[in-house]
Amino acid sequence: MKKTLFTALAVAALAFASPARAQQSVSYQVSFENAVHHEATVIATFKGVQTPVLEVRMARSSPGRYALHEFAKNVYSVQITDGKGKTLTPNRPNLHQWNVSGHDGTVTVKYTLFADHPDGTYAGVSPTHAHLNAPATFMYAHGLEKAPIQVSFTPPAGKNWTAATQLKKETAPLTFSAPDFQYFMDSPVELADLKWREWTVQEKGRTQKIRIGMHHSGTDQELDEYTQRAKRITQEAQAVFGELPAFDFGEYTFIACYLPGTPGDGMEHRNSTVITSSRSLQTGMNPNLSTLSHEFFHAWNVERIRPKSLEPFNFADANMSGELWLAEGFTSYYGTLLLERAGVTSSADYLQNAGYPILAVMVSPGKEYFSPVEMSQQAPFVDASRSVDATNRTNTYISYYTYGNAIAIGLDFTLRTKFKNLTLDDYMRLLWQRHGKPEQPYTLPDLEKALADLTKDPAFAQDFFKRHIYGKEMIPYEALARQMGLALQQSPNAVIGWEGLKFQNDQATIAQGTFANSPLYKAGLDRDDVLLTLDGQKLTDQKTLDSLLAKHKPGDQVQVEVMQQGTKKTVSLTLAQDPAVKLVPLEQVDKKVPKDAKARREAWLSKKA
Repeated sequence: MKKTLFTALAVAALAFASPARAQQSVSYQVSFENAVHHEATVIATFKGVQTPVLEVRMARSSPGRYALHEFAKNVYSVQITDGKGKTLTPNRPNLHQWNVSGHDGTVTVKYTLFADHPDGTYAGVSPTHAHLNAPATFMYAHGLEKAPIQVSFTPPAGKNWTAATQLKKETAPLTFSAPDFQYFMDSPVELADLKWREWTVQEKGRTQKIRIGMHHSGTDQELDEYTQRAKRITQEAQAVFGELPAFDFGEYTFIACYLPGTPGDGMEHRNSTVITSSRSLQTGMNPNLSTLSHEFFHAWNVERIRPKSLEPFNFADANMSGELWLAEGFTSYYGTLLLERAGVTSSADYLQNAGYPILAVMVSPGKEYFSPVEMSQQAPFVDASRSVDATNRTNTYISYYTYGNAIAIGLDFTLRTKFKNLTLDDYMRLLWQRHGKPEQPYTLPDLEKALADLTKDPAFAQDFFKRHIYGKEMIPYEALARQMGLALQQSPNAVIGWEGLKFQNDQATIAQGTFANSPLYKAGLDRDDVLLTLDGQKLTDQKTLDSLLAKHKPGDQVQVEVMQQGTKKTVSLTLAQDPAVKLVPLEQVDKKVPKDAKARREAWLSKKA
């Protein structure tokens, strides 16, 4: 055994030290001569090519997204030469690949990139900024994934751009490096006239820096307030895990772009996050900070506490994982909880938000079809993916963000009420110590074992996973809430359904597919059907509908005149009770609150940093 291990290590060391491998390198030059029309010019140079045919590719997927996006669709004017400038003609085996032969060990590819969607996945170029997500921007070479990478940017003439990125800064202006392909592709860049804020964090003999590079039109005072709130949020996230991650270059960067017309998004990366929105700090301070909170929590959960199913990330295909209920859903739970603990939002606002995922799971028929694990596995179908044909996801799907959020609050309440001095914070801290800090990817059985070890109750952990993770059983939220000094308050009002309606021209159009457990569905109505009257009264607006329903109670039958695929008819519809629930303090429903329940509630919401 020892001899075999030594031999393997020796071979690996020789391979790493070989001259051919040492000479391999990748470099990019990016310029923006036609920024006004959303174009960038990219020159990629691959050196030390060791194969007769170099496979040059554009990615088809992007870290943090799981669907296919086919980034090659925005690449054109491709020119390929060797190290002496000789033109090479590639073979195209598919739409995202250029096979280059006849080279001399160096291949240079020059191309134009169209970029007009500056969010967490794609790229956007304009005279005011260049927002570049690497998979959407850079061609890469199969076989050079371990080669070091350098990239330099040339702004448009007269622009005083700086760069926000997790890439390593080099001495030349706007020049950065990455140790390898995986890190580079996980490293977005925002080039603009950025406004900067930063602070240092000292812990356990280590000093690290957290930076905000923001592209916005707001005031310095607004940015200062944003920074102070962000600082409190990051401190609360740090308190959950007991420490910050060891950021790779001693820095973590928030890359924020808040300008009109900017798609709203957030995308986590190993030592940075992209946050984009059309909301300004003046009108959307806390919503923007909510995205910041969610994405920063990912620095632990997903970036380091990482499911084995996403290792390594596959840029040539969709990426499927059964653990997104924890990776994304638990992060969603903490994203809003940390705002409350940091004093950014009020308890009333937080409780209202905390009740939403519970409501969504309670109402959705999707829980009868797929477990949280199976919902997670559908990410390639739903996560920023595009579909021309209609689907029945209204009835068959619950977002793993929402489902996982509901599981997180249910597990947190269960730990706090069933076990002494245990919380979901303790579970996340154990996952950090066991899988995140040593960067040992986890599996579903690993998650169950961690819960068993934390509670010292393997039977509980097995039962919880069997019922609520692998299975489709609802967590008993109402009973748990009462033990936490809370109540799920339901509206007594009658409703015709829980679907969205669009009011126009004195009629209401069903704006989405109907839920199988909704009165509209049971009455045989579906998307695009038009509701003309109820009880003989025209449905001119939501206020009119509400006033008509106020005369009824759940269980009443009403007559609804409808237009369905060009045919006018009258259907009988049985009204249901409004399923909307709010999570409120138990005191608000005239219930006496036991001291231990109130203490649990206060401990749950209280500041930890």
